[in-house]
Amino acid sequence: FTGLTRCGYLSQHFNIRICLQFYCKFPLPNGLVIASLENYSPVSSVGVFVKAGSRYETVENQGVSHVLRLAANLVSCECVIVPSGELVTSSRETMVYTAECLRDHLHSLMEYLVNVTTAQEFRPWEVNDLTPRVRIDKTLAQQCPQIGVIEKLHEAAYKNALSNSLYCPEHMVGHVSSDQLKSFVDDHFITGKMALVGLGVKHSVLKQVGEGLLSARSGAGAPVAKAVYRGGELRVQNTDDLVHALIASECGVMGSAEANAFSVLQRILGAGPHVKRGSNITSKLSQGIAKATTQPFDATAFNASYSDSGLFGVYTIAQADSAGEVIKAAIAQVSGVAEGNVSDDDVTRAKNQVKAEYLMSLESSDSLLEEIGAQALNTAAYQLPDTVVQAIEAVTQDDVVKAAQKFVDGKKTMAASGQLKNTPFVDEL
Repeated sequence: FTGLTRCGYLSQHFNIRICLQFYCKFPLPNGLVIASLENYSPVSSVGVFVKAGSRYETVENQGVSHVLRLAANLVSCECVIVPSGELVTSSRETMVYTAECLRDHLHSLMEYLVNVTTAQEFRPWEVNDLTPRVRIDKTLAQQCPQIGVIEKLHEAAYKNALSNSLYCPEHMVGHVSSDQLKSFVDDHFITGKMALVGLGVKHSVLKQVGEGLLSARSGAGAPVAKAVYRGGELRVQNTDDLVHALIASECGVMGSAEANAFSVLQRILGAGPHVKRGSNITSKLSQGIAKATTQPFDATAFNASYSDSGLFGVYTIAQADSAGEVIKAAIAQVSGVAEGNVSDDDVTRAKNQVKAEYLMSLESSDSLLEEIGAQALNTAAYQLPDTVVQAIEAVTQDDVVKAAQKFVDGKKTMAASGQLKNTPFVDEL
């Protein structure tokens, strides 16, 4: 064990005294990482984190992670009570199974999670019945232009891995077989690529599950292909009056000091309104673009970090006639920061925003479970909030300028949708 640490950051913000017990176990002999936080809650929350996102798909099984996400209710074990709050989410890197229950029913919850992650049979007729749900997911995503632009950005930015979509491609809808699902689970749902995390759970209980029930899935897994950034452009011409455009360059990897600098830069430029349904007029992006056009617009800095790469850029929404002016004005604001046009007050304010957002996110048990799980899965350890806050505080003005310079000098990737008659191409920016 890395040891028992008593976390005091909660008392600083709520003026109360709470002692929490946190344990993080470096990989067991079978490779599984276990982390727990005993907060003495009457409700226990447990999550199984797996390195099985869409980046691990191949050309032959594209869409398998999307179908697998929907297949979580196809539990094949007997006499298992489905716990409340059961949720399955996936990203480009991870698949996460979480559930919660009263502490007295923890055994049933653990049995359920073990079976839903390692003992599904994927009967062909049940897999076929998932096809309408896959189409519904795709239809809902297509109705949200933000999702479409972000998916196109990743497709254009990478040659492999992170270029894979979160959604099943059209040619694979109804063609992801039960054998492909079984093969994907056999290859990736193994202890060397998993983390077991619990809140309101005794560490000994999780350890018993890890050493016992999950031992049948032992293995380290095959080497993972590193994401290869290439840069590029994808444009979707349609009849929408609003143009959605996202221009990005490669940035820091998850958890690095460089990633922290990009997080601070994001807040300096503007990461969205601070008040629900409020405006974003205080951000540098909004202030700069407002001088370039009188047409309505929206702009925010985009930041996505992964285990071996990342994307940083600007996302703009504008009328078709003014899209060019809005996009160029947004990039000019990043260029201004790259030239040193940023004050110490700007950096201090942005760092405080990053720290506040991070600490407030930990007030939610769901977000806390996700944070512990993500760190345990990727680093086999957990940084306490004080350590994370100190890393953010260590970001300097020079770090922020260098981050902006990396965006300006880097090879650009662009994705855009709408009536693109006045939308510049990426090589014109």
